[in-house]
Amino acid sequence: MKEEIDALETSIKDLDKSVAVATEQRKDENAEYTQLMAGNTAARELILFAKNRMQKFYNPKLYKAPPKRELTEEERITLNMGGTLAPTNPPGGIAGTGVSLVQVAAHDENDETKAAPPPPPEASFGGKKSEESGGVLSMMDMLVAELDKETTQADLEEKDAQKDYEKTMSDAAEMRASDSKDLTDKNAAKAEMESELQSHTDAKTATETELKATKDYIQTLHTDCDFLLEYYTTRQEARASEIDAIGKAKAVLNGADFSLVQTVVKRHLRAH
Repeated sequence: MKEEIDALETSIKDLDKSVAVATEQRKDENAEYTQLMAGNTAARELILFAKNRMQKFYNPKLYKAPPKRELTEEERITLNMGGTLAPTNPPGGIAGTGVSLVQVAAHDENDETKAAPPPPPEASFGGKKSEESGGVLSMMDMLVAELDKETTQADLEEKDAQKDYEKTMSDAAEMRASDSKDLTDKNAAKAEMESELQSHTDAKTATETELKATKDYIQTLHTDCDFLLEYYTTRQEARASEIDAIGKAKAVLNGADFSLVQTVVKRHLRAH
């Protein structure tokens, strides 16, 4: 029972350890998935933004203008009163998309402020617009499709990993509950057996004490009986002689010869 209890305790500890490892692994996988989704979303928006800007040059009909700015109540009142609005800051990020990518820049410890690099020169396109737009826009569509494919695959893998993790946690919880119940039952059974063992030990001690007393009594009886058996024949003969002498004495008292009585008495005295 003790070995089974030790095995159950070890099993529960190993199970808890495996659950902790699986949880940590799931956190890492989810963090990688979240980072991948953020990167793919940023890249997709950037490509679509660039494609839309190129459509403005190549296919103005397909160009989608940015949504108009929604005025607040205060700004509407300002305009109605003939005022002007403060200039709107252009969207940040790459090419004004509002999408930012993490960049590592080296800063001079003595001079933290450095002039920003000048904007890149505008590209000039030669040839027909249709020929120019075909390869570039197709390449952008291909990049978007690859990003969508990678995103879809990552979504499926994330769902499968989460499903497997949840099943692992469910199985582990069920197994731990079962092992914990078995451990509790075995501890209770062990305690009951230890109580019974102590009760039997006490009974055995009391029985041994009683057995010793019985053996001592038997030894006493043996001593007395051995003495009686050893001298039984002698005592029997002496008792027979006494009975015979008493019988003759009674006969003398009933009128027998006195000399005969003396002879009987002497014999009786010699016998003793």
